[in-house]
Amino acid sequence: MEPTIGIESDNLTSVSHALNSILADEFILYTKTRGAHWNVEGLNFHSMHLYFESQYQALQDMIDEIAERIRVLGHYAVATLRQYIELTHLTEETVQPNSAEGFIKSLLNDHDTIIIHLRENINYFNDKLHDAGTADFITGLMEKHEKMAWMLRAHLK
Repeated sequence: MEPTIGIESDNLTSVSHALNSILADEFILYTKTRGAHWNVEGLNFHSMHLYFESQYQALQDMIDEIAERIRVLGHYAVATLRQYIELTHLTEETVQPNSAEGFIKSLLNDHDTIIIHLRENINYFNDKLHDAGTADFITGLMEKHEKMAWMLRAHLK
Protein backbone atom coordinates (compact mmCIF):
# COMPACT_ATOMS: atom_id res chain seq x y z
CA MET A 1 0.00 0.00 0.00
CA GLU A 2 1.42 3.35 -1.04
CA PRO A 3 1.80 5.93 1.72
CA THR A 4 -0.55 8.90 1.66
CA ILE A 5 1.78 11.47 3.17
CA GLY A 6 1.10 14.47 0.96
CA ILE A 7 3.61 13.65 -1.78
CA GLU A 8 2.34 12.72 -5.24
CA SER A 9 2.95 9.14 -6.37
CA ASP A 10 5.24 10.18 -9.23
CA ASN A 11 7.28 12.30 -6.84
CA LEU A 12 7.59 9.40 -4.40
CA THR A 13 8.97 7.31 -7.25
CA SER A 14 11.45 10.05 -8.23
CA VAL A 15 12.58 10.55 -4.63
CA SER A 16 13.04 6.82 -4.13
CA HIS A 17 15.04 6.47 -7.33
CA ALA A 18 17.33 9.34 -6.30
CA LEU A 19 17.71 7.87 -2.81
CA ASN A 20 18.65 4.50 -4.32
CA SER A 21 21.44 6.25 -6.19
CA ILE A 22 22.63 7.81 -2.92
CA LEU A 23 22.37 4.38 -1.29
CA ALA A 24 24.60 2.97 -4.03
CA ASP A 25 27.20 5.70 -3.43
CA GLU A 26 27.17 4.99 0.29
CA PHE A 27 27.55 1.25 -0.24
CA ILE A 28 30.51 1.69 -2.58
CA LEU A 29 32.18 4.08 -0.11
CA TYR A 30 31.44 1.65 2.73
CA THR A 31 33.07 -1.17 0.79
CA LYS A 32 36.14 0.93 -0.03
CA THR A 33 36.43 1.99 3.62
CA ARG A 34 36.24 -1.66 4.69
CA GLY A 35 39.02 -2.37 2.20
CA ALA A 36 41.13 0.40 3.75
CA HIS A 37 40.51 -1.12 7.19
CA TRP A 38 41.61 -4.56 6.01
CA ASN A 39 44.55 -3.56 3.85
CA VAL A 40 46.21 -0.49 5.37
CA GLU A 41 49.92 -0.91 6.04
CA GLY A 42 52.64 1.19 7.63
CA LEU A 43 53.93 2.43 10.94
CA ASN A 44 50.54 3.81 11.90
CA PHE A 45 48.74 0.58 10.99
CA HIS A 46 46.99 0.02 14.30
CA SER A 47 45.58 3.51 14.72
CA MET A 48 44.48 3.70 11.07
CA HIS A 49 42.97 0.21 11.21
CA LEU A 50 40.80 1.36 14.11
CA TYR A 51 40.05 4.72 12.48
CA PHE A 52 38.83 3.14 9.23
CA GLU A 53 36.71 0.77 11.31
CA SER A 54 34.95 3.72 12.97
CA GLN A 55 34.35 5.25 9.53
CA TYR A 56 32.82 2.13 7.98
CA GLN A 57 30.62 1.63 11.04
CA ALA A 58 29.26 5.16 10.62
CA LEU A 59 28.66 4.51 6.92
CA GLN A 60 26.87 1.25 7.76
CA ASP A 61 24.42 3.20 9.93
CA MET A 62 23.90 5.76 7.15
CA ILE A 63 23.21 2.99 4.63
CA ASP A 64 20.53 1.55 6.90
CA GLU A 65 18.92 4.97 7.38
CA ILE A 66 18.77 5.57 3.62
CA ALA A 67 17.26 2.16 2.92
CA GLU A 68 14.66 2.72 5.63
CA ARG A 69 13.83 6.17 4.22
CA ILE A 70 13.16 4.54 0.84
CA ARG A 71 10.85 2.03 2.54
CA VAL A 72 9.05 4.83 4.42
CA LEU A 73 8.26 6.30 1.01
CA GLY A 74 6.70 3.02 -0.12
CA HIS A 75 9.47 1.78 -2.41
CA TYR A 76 12.18 -0.86 -2.24
CA ALA A 77 15.84 -0.25 -1.57
CA VAL A 78 18.25 -1.69 -4.11
CA ALA A 79 20.29 -4.47 -2.59
CA THR A 80 22.53 -6.08 -5.19
CA LEU A 81 26.09 -5.28 -6.15
CA ARG A 82 25.06 -4.96 -9.79
CA GLN A 83 22.46 -2.33 -8.90
CA TYR A 84 24.96 -0.43 -6.76
CA ILE A 85 27.49 -0.32 -9.60
CA GLU A 86 24.81 0.82 -12.07
CA LEU A 87 23.54 3.62 -9.80
CA THR A 88 26.69 4.96 -8.14
CA HIS A 89 28.48 8.21 -8.93
CA LEU A 90 31.71 6.69 -7.60
CA THR A 91 34.20 4.24 -8.99
CA GLU A 92 34.81 1.07 -7.06
CA GLU A 93 38.49 1.13 -7.91
CA THR A 94 41.16 2.43 -5.57
CA VAL A 95 44.35 3.45 -7.33
CA GLN A 96 46.28 4.56 -4.26
CA PRO A 97 48.89 2.45 -2.46
CA ASN A 98 47.91 0.54 0.69
CA SER A 99 49.25 3.31 2.89
CA ALA A 100 47.13 5.36 5.25
CA GLU A 101 47.75 8.44 3.11
CA GLY A 102 46.75 6.65 -0.08
CA PHE A 103 43.51 5.35 1.39
CA ILE A 104 42.72 8.70 3.00
CA LYS A 105 43.12 10.56 -0.30
CA SER A 106 40.92 8.08 -2.14
CA LEU A 107 38.20 8.05 0.51
CA LEU A 108 38.31 11.82 0.89
CA ASN A 109 37.70 12.22 -2.83
CA ASP A 110 34.64 9.97 -2.57
CA HIS A 111 33.26 11.84 0.44
CA ASP A 112 33.68 15.13 -1.43
CA THR A 113 31.88 13.67 -4.46
CA ILE A 114 28.98 12.54 -2.26
CA ILE A 115 28.82 15.91 -0.48
CA ILE A 116 28.53 17.75 -3.80
CA HIS A 117 25.86 15.33 -5.06
CA LEU A 118 23.82 15.63 -1.87
CA ARG A 119 24.09 19.43 -1.85
CA GLU A 120 22.91 19.56 -5.47
CA ASN A 121 19.81 17.54 -4.59
CA ILE A 122 18.54 19.34 -1.48
CA ASN A 123 16.53 21.91 -3.44
CA TYR A 124 15.44 19.27 -5.98
CA PHE A 125 13.81 17.21 -3.24
CA ASN A 126 12.29 20.22 -1.51
CA ASP A 127 11.23 22.47 -4.40
CA LYS A 128 10.62 20.13 -7.34
CA LEU A 129 9.40 16.98 -5.60
CA HIS A 130 7.79 18.70 -2.60
CA ASP A 131 9.50 16.41 -0.10
CA ALA A 132 10.90 18.59 2.68
CA GLY A 133 11.48 15.47 4.80
CA THR A 134 13.91 13.94 2.34
CA ALA A 135 15.56 17.34 1.74
CA ASP A 136 16.16 17.56 5.49
CA PHE A 137 17.28 13.93 5.62
CA ILE A 138 19.95 14.36 2.94
CA THR A 139 21.05 17.64 4.52
CA GLY A 140 21.82 15.58 7.63
CA LEU A 141 23.69 13.01 5.52
CA MET A 142 25.68 15.79 3.89
CA GLU A 143 26.67 17.16 7.29
CA LYS A 144 27.85 13.70 8.40
CA HIS A 145 29.96 13.38 5.27
CA GLU A 146 31.36 16.88 5.76
CA LYS A 147 32.53 15.89 9.25
CA MET A 148 34.01 12.61 8.02
CA ALA A 149 35.78 14.46 5.19
CA TRP A 150 37.14 17.04 7.63
CA MET A 151 38.61 14.26 9.77
CA LEU A 152 40.18 12.58 6.75
CA ARG A 153 41.54 15.92 5.52
CA ALA A 154 43.05 16.64 8.95
CA HIS A 155 45.20 13.50 8.60
CA LEU A 156 46.82 14.97 5.51
CA LYS A 157 48.11 18.15 7.25
